[in-house]
Amino acid sequence: FIMVNNIIKVILLVIIIVLAYLVYESVMGPVRFNQQVEKRSNAVIQNLKDIRTAQMTYKAIHGNYMGNFDTLTDFLKTGEIPVVKIIPDPTDTTFTKTIRDTLGYIPVIDSLFQGRKDFDVNNLKYVPYTNNELFEMNAGIIEKGGVDVNVFEVSSHYKVILNGLDEQMVVNLIAAKEQIERFPGLRVGSMTEASTDGNWE
Repeated sequence: FIMVNNIIKVILLVIIIVLAYLVYESVMGPVRFNQQVEKRSNAVIQNLKDIRTAQMTYKAIHGNYMGNFDTLTDFLKTGEIPVVKIIPDPTDTTFTKTIRDTLGYIPVIDSLFQGRKDFDVNNLKYVPYTNNELFEMNAGIIEKGGVDVNVFEVSSHYKVILNGLDEQMVVNLIAAKEQIERFPGLRVGSMTEASTDGNWE
């Protein structure tokens, strides 16, 4: 009888330990998932901000956005930005005219990403924490109010960003975004609006 009693006690102890573990996991699972989502999202957002900076600089020099990563990367590696000094025109009595004097040129990459030790221009097109998955990038012209507007869009879906994490939690996150008609991922710019905003802003 004592032996049976001891066996029951051991079984109950095992059940209690298993239940305690399941309760702990039910709480900590989502916490760990959210920590990973935040960590990966922050890295992706940094890349999207850098791509936006590159796109806006490219447009300032070439007059349009670029839909091709190879060309954009090459521009960052080899492009130059003019250093312009603007002074008042001494012959202008209305003080409205100016003279633009180009003093020289500085490399685009030094101008935009100087001091960023972790910056690697070759990694810009890859979604962080993935096996070299590429961001989706488009550029073009849309008409807004009878005016042609240059636009670009760069994005990555949560299926790509969160690949390898708890599948059900990823599905739930995507469904929650779609339910409120939001893009289920991270995106900067738009192919339908004249916007360079990110959907995290």
